[in-house]
Amino acid sequence: MDDQRIWGSEEGLWTGGAENYRATIDEECLMVLPAKPFIVTGRQAAEAVANTPRWTSVTLTERQVARPQEGLIVIAYAARAEREGEQAYEAHCTTVYRRLEHDKWHVVQHQQTPALAPLNRE
Repeated sequence: MDDQRIWGSEEGLWTGGAENYRATIDEECLMVLPAKPFIVTGRQAAEAVANTPRWTSVTLTERQVARPQEGLIVIAYAARAEREGEQAYEAHCTTVYRRLEHDKWHVVQHQQTPALAPLNRE
């Protein structure tokens, strides 16, 4: 998966609907999020997304991509997500994509740490 597709996929996870989420997040994915219950599986996260207003926009900066082995991609970035009527959410995130078969990738890990200071807006 090339970098452009990686970042498009990641943005879609923030702004896309529940079907996009279910198609991309592996059921066995583990996530650490800044709200209870804090640690969730992919299945739990997909259920939560179906009942949560989606972000209307997200900006991903400080983008880093690593490919430690064939079929595994690790990304890190800073996110600023917004939706109408709410304060923007800022976090530092990591995501791990695993190739299941040719051109089919699933997220198997995701983590968000809320920004401790305002993000650097480049």
